[in-house]
Amino acid sequence: MDSYARLFLKILYGYRRQGRFQLHAFVLMPEHVHMLLTPADNVTLERAMQLIKGGYSHAFGLEFGRKEIWQRGFTDHRIRNAEDFARHRDYIHKNPVGLVERAVEYRCSSAFPGYKLDVWAGKGATSVVPFPKSARM
Repeated sequence: MDSYARLFLKILYGYRRQGRFQLHAFVLMPEHVHMLLTPADNVTLERAMQLIKGGYSHAFGLEFGRKEIWQRGFTDHRIRNAEDFARHRDYIHKNPVGLVERAVEYRCSSAFPGYKLDVWAGKGATSVVPFPKSARM
């Protein structure tokens, strides 16, 4: 795993530990990221994304000297039910297939064994995709 990916996961899991959101699935691809998360009751989806994107950009700038990482905005899909949740989680986990033979082999994905994830409570989850400015995060 490269240092960019480790830094992103450090930021992502740091905000999770702070209780800003619950994390249900993720994959960090070379040129984009997918996340399935539920913001805390006192945190909007927009604020959760601002924390993740801004936190990573700030840390990246301090460590690597580059500042502009992300394009404006992100795409999102509000999860409607358990079937929708499963479909989005599976899509996220299968995203790196082609780079690896099986999703569980991709170290920058929650499909890889060992990542701590939150159980979905049946409401409030959103699948999000923030877009980086460059081809390499």
